[in-house]
Amino acid sequence: MHPAWSIIFFTSISGLGLGLAGFIVLGLVDLSSFLHLFFASLAVFGLIGAGLLSSTLHLGHPERAWRALSQWRSSWLSREGVLAILVLASLSCWFAFNFFFGPPPLWFGMIILVLIAATVYATSMIYGSLKTVACWHHPLTPGCYLMFSACGGSLSFLCMLALFGQVTPGILQNVSLAFLIGAWALKYAWWWALDNRVSISDLGTATGLGSMGKVRSLMPPHTSENYLQKEMGFVVARRHAIKLRYIAIFFGGVLPIACVVFGGSSASLLSMATIFHVIGIFVERWLFFAEAKHVVTLYYGDEQLSLAN
Repeated sequence: MHPAWSIIFFTSISGLGLGLAGFIVLGLVDLSSFLHLFFASLAVFGLIGAGLLSSTLHLGHPERAWRALSQWRSSWLSREGVLAILVLASLSCWFAFNFFFGPPPLWFGMIILVLIAATVYATSMIYGSLKTVACWHHPLTPGCYLMFSACGGSLSFLCMLALFGQVTPGILQNVSLAFLIGAWALKYAWWWALDNRVSISDLGTATGLGSMGKVRSLMPPHTSENYLQKEMGFVVARRHAIKLRYIAIFFGGVLPIACVVFGGSSASLLSMATIFHVIGIFVERWLFFAEAKHVVTLYYGDEQLSLAN
């Protein structure tokens, strides 16, 4: 699939913002200071809002994006939009309660945390539910999205604590390290599954004529490249993909782990850890789209296509 930068930005930044919000609503940061409350809310709404707005940039008519909310019964895209609105509304109530009455009760934060997890899951299922894109239609896809949101949120939360001059508990650093290691281990398993798929689809199975013999295309459907070939037949060389995977792991995992381990409560190192992680996630998300191939490409010259188990 052709990697759209607006969608890459959306899935990366909104996931980071949702992860950060998940840690904040657990009451692990002191927001009694107005400045701390203001900057925490600005970071959360800024990240989530920027991500959601960027998701409309690839649309021909962004002003009609609201219509996507009407199909929540059957569409994961609609469910994601509805859940995102619920999360933003709940977070607004949480921050308002904190401003007027002090820290909200933990049960309120837990409800928001469930909504956040459901929103990230819905985002992942927009892609994970597509049987026509083999590598996306895999049980590890939602897990990768959830884990990356959690580890990005934990890193940005540690950075926030350091910037606010608050004590960073050692257990939070350990949780962040666990999320980082777990997220990239899960992503490595996803890549391994992508590289070792065994089920094969070809033009015969795609047309239903395979029982009659070998099926081949006598003439191309078009004399020049069309929209489907550009958007759904994007090709990235395997050697480049492997290099980019290592770059994603290095920036998104190795460098942040080093910053957390050796940085302690250093705001500068924890800020660098968050920035490195975002760079790694951008590379990982670009590969997520670039390595995906739609089954429709079988009609445009692909001899066979691996399908996820």
